[in-house]
Amino acid sequence: MARELGISVLRFSRFYAVGNKLMQIKAVLFDMFDTLMLIEKNHAFYNPSLKRAHKFLVKNGIKVRFTDFRNAYIKARDALYVEADANLEEPHFNARISNALGLLGFSVDARSGIVTGTTNAFCEGFMEYVRIDEHTVEVLRKLQRKYKLGIVSNFAIPECVVKLLETHGLDKFFDVVVVSGAVNKRKPSPEIFQQALEKLSVDTAETVFVGDTVDADIKGAKDMGMKTIFIERRAQKEAEQICPDQTITSLSELAAALERC
Repeated sequence: MARELGISVLRFSRFYAVGNKLMQIKAVLFDMFDTLMLIEKNHAFYNPSLKRAHKFLVKNGIKVRFTDFRNAYIKARDALYVEADANLEEPHFNARISNALGLLGFSVDARSGIVTGTTNAFCEGFMEYVRIDEHTVEVLRKLQRKYKLGIVSNFAIPECVVKLLETHGLDKFFDVVVVSGAVNKRKPSPEIFQQALEKLSVDTAETVFVGDTVDADIKGAKDMGMKTIFIERRAQKEAEQICPDQTITSLSELAAALERC
């Protein structure tokens, strides 16, 4: 009987090993900001970036005071948030600029050069407040040898995400980059995660998501069936309820955490 039991356990172990192999991790998806890239100075980029945008407008014939532009921008942004929040949508940043100009009496299409140029000026200001984590390049170089890599980011200016990746030489590491402003869906919406999975041709059970925000990154990915690794940049009490599969405090710990998945 003991011998038969031993054989059964051995068979089960072999089956379990095969099952694990079939479900091995094939892809790692990353949040962008405050995960791979850090936004410095407590996110103090907003006012300087708006000033860059305003300067571009004035230079191109939109003669308004900065305070008026800023107030119109905030009003337009908040109105878009109210409309978009219910469906986890992410209108492109151009819509904020176009709507703000509309509030100031200027009828300008969101696809016009003046609007896209203003958005780009804001992006340039924002980029001055972003730096890559000291471990990002080393970690991505190591993981690229073993996994498909991708980014799923909430940001209203997708072109800015691409520009940052190219500027810091990180674009070469990623097989897919999905940004909310490009697809009009933001985390934790399942649609934005699904787009990345389809482009990588992987299943949720074969994918790990790494992010710093509990509600958007961890909950969204867990609801999709992915394993999750929470990089704790700051305390978030929601982590106790959402329960990521693993928690790390530095990207330097990521490779070892993935081996445990």
